[in-house]
Amino acid sequence: MTDILLTHGYFLMADPAERAVMKPYPPLGLLYISSHLKAQGFGVEVMDTTFMDMDAAQATLARKRPAVVGIYVNLMTRGNALRLATAAKAAGATVIFGGPEPANYAEEYLSRGGDIVVSGEGELTLAELIPHLARHGLTELDQVHGIAYRGEDGGVRRTPARKQIADLDAQPFPDRGAIDLERYLQTWKTHHGVRSVSLIVARGCPYTCNWCSHSVFGHSHRRRSPRNVADEIELIRDTYAPDQLWFADDVFTINQKWLEQFAAEMKRRGLRYPFETITREDRLNERVADLLAELGCYRIWIGAESGSQRILDAMQRRTNAVRMREMIALVQNRGIRAGTFIMLGYDGETWQDIDETARHLRLSAPDDVLTTISYPIKGTPYYDKVADRIAGGGAWQESSDRALTVVGRKSRRFYRHAQHWLAAEGRLGRLEAAPQRDLLRHAKARASSALSRLAMYATRHEVEHG
Repeated sequence: MTDILLTHGYFLMADPAERAVMKPYPPLGLLYISSHLKAQGFGVEVMDTTFMDMDAAQATLARKRPAVVGIYVNLMTRGNALRLATAAKAAGATVIFGGPEPANYAEEYLSRGGDIVVSGEGELTLAELIPHLARHGLTELDQVHGIAYRGEDGGVRRTPARKQIADLDAQPFPDRGAIDLERYLQTWKTHHGVRSVSLIVARGCPYTCNWCSHSVFGHSHRRRSPRNVADEIELIRDTYAPDQLWFADDVFTINQKWLEQFAAEMKRRGLRYPFETITREDRLNERVADLLAELGCYRIWIGAESGSQRILDAMQRRTNAVRMREMIALVQNRGIRAGTFIMLGYDGETWQDIDETARHLRLSAPDDVLTTISYPIKGTPYYDKVADRIAGGGAWQESSDRALTVVGRKSRRFYRHAQHWLAAEGRLGRLEAAPQRDLLRHAKARASSALSRLAMYATRHEVEHG
């Protein structure tokens, strides 16, 4: 018997950007919930929509008619999640929304098919909710911590926050067997020549970057033991035979002592996989870089966000732009690719700040650069700061916070040209750092840089409007 059907509303083939990349990973959060609930004796089914289309997903809900449907929602999946909720309600289900977004928009989700919104981690809350719903339906929900729901007067009620899971080692590993993981591995193999599996070693980030959402894990940081993580990697090895791993943590190298112990545990077991992950410059040093190389890290993403120290301070990043460049060189000297993230358009950013970021990329020459144009995420200090100037997005149910903009800052068109300029400056940095000069590629990069800079100048007076 199925007590709950879990799904997430991400459809790979409907996302042009993701189709171009073709590096899908399964929804680990849902798989953790599935394994937790199954360990508690609940009947759980996971409808993984990654390789489905909307029609098939809706038909599945109509055919299965689950009593309870839990839908994970993030910034990319709002519209799809709402469509799935409509189909679930039509099939007679109680709909529970969870994930990083719904808690910030409880009123909107409860108005569009949701019966309950879960805030924070879902395992313990759902383990209490499922039997409660079976006994009491949608009454007496005030007894369940960590949720929002509609009271008898129609207003939104929020119960006290639920305590977080303290001992992550006591949690079962993600329920990868509930989905067709081989489909993910074959997709990777077809497009990139390797089979890649994702895992996480910790939950939460203690840092206070004011544009970053902490709606699920708060500012906590809880870490699994090195032995527990190595156990999972052995299970992944024996079950799926991957070629590489993706540690999907916010800051993988946050604890050097843990990393030392993990490297020793992996060496003791004879485990070594190429992997990539994410960190910050202040969580890197020579010893950490050596450990990463020893463990098999082939690329590490270092969150830069800006080359302007003024903007980094405004973001409350607590990082140093100069040291960022030093850390990029540090990992590159150990044969590790250095990737970096750049965010343009943060409130108050000037032309000079963008110039500083371009200079940063030119000097540091990271191997890979991903740029975004900043957007305010509800529930963050940045959103609150610019709340009276937020515009865009269109109809809420068909949009996302990624579509929001800030009135008065430079236009999206200007920033698209700035993105092209930064990409060209990054290429120039890499070409100049190369042992041999490629004159043709260098000339093309310089031309691209000049044209993008000219386009920036031509659109410098364009600003975002309400």
